[in-house]
Amino acid sequence: MRKRYTTIKDIAKALNISVATVSRALRDKYDVSAATRESVLEVARQMNYKPNFNATGLVQQSTHNIGVIIPTITNYYFSSVITGIQEVAWESNFNIVLYITNDLPEVEMKIAQNLSGSSLDGILACVAPRENDYPHFEEMIGDGLPVVFFDRVARSVRTSKVMQDDYNGAFTAVEHLIERGYRKIAHITSSKQLLLTENRLSGYYKALEKHDLPAIPELLVHSGFSQQDGERDVARLFDNPGEKPDAIFAVNDRKGIGAIQALKKRGITVGREVGVIGFTNDPISEIISPSLSTIAEPACEIGKTACQLLLKHIRKSNFTPEELTLSCELIVRESTNR
Repeated sequence: MRKRYTTIKDIAKALNISVATVSRALRDKYDVSAATRESVLEVARQMNYKPNFNATGLVQQSTHNIGVIIPTITNYYFSSVITGIQEVAWESNFNIVLYITNDLPEVEMKIAQNLSGSSLDGILACVAPRENDYPHFEEMIGDGLPVVFFDRVARSVRTSKVMQDDYNGAFTAVEHLIERGYRKIAHITSSKQLLLTENRLSGYYKALEKHDLPAIPELLVHSGFSQQDGERDVARLFDNPGEKPDAIFAVNDRKGIGAIQALKKRGITVGREVGVIGFTNDPISEIISPSLSTIAEPACEIGKTACQLLLKHIRKSNFTPEELTLSCELIVRESTNR
């Protein structure tokens, strides 16, 4: 038998006031006195009252559910982002619903189409690579569903966006390698279709330019984000004719770890012969041997900030979109020690 939960009728009966007064007090309406509101909140606490969001949603056209679209869940960065999102959402009595794209544009599109009639108050999204624009997100926003992008954003869609400082993070990573004495620096990066890729590539080029080093076309490799991609990228760099790198800047730590593993299998001493630096500060970066130098991203803060912006969009339909960029930090470890 299902447990009976406290309702606003129970609170109203206990205080001998109307249900409408209790409802307004719980929603902090202006026409309820401070004393009445405090009494209602105190009795609600004593009676372990929990809001029925299904019922309030019918009246307020709110479900208290936020959708989060991400490429993967088995990843330190995204698990940290979700932690930040969840912390802010729960503080405001919102639930989060996860949707995983596996970095496939067609899956992202299908998720978006299926969400059109679902019960969500807003969407937080980290986009999959696409050759064209993101009409499915444009359609959501056009239908009145707030959307906020984080990390990987759709530049053409006018809404709030939260990113780490990809340009300066990449610049710092490459300049660190140069200061350690490396001169032929490869960049194993991600899809050309992502703004994140473009910004980190721009930082890479700028650091080379500042130190009068050439940008060697053979040392730039585009692929995915996985450890296996990093291993394959190293094979491409060292098996093909042309210049061989003495350092590798990886677009993320997973690829950096793949690069370390591939170099070790080839008998190349990581650090002394070929330096490697990543981008994320995944905990595994400290465990791998040699430990991986990296650029630490504020993943949890990105999640918090993105969720805070989405809640503003939800509560205020004419909220002006904001683009926020959070700083990164250089973490020096063994993989860049000559």
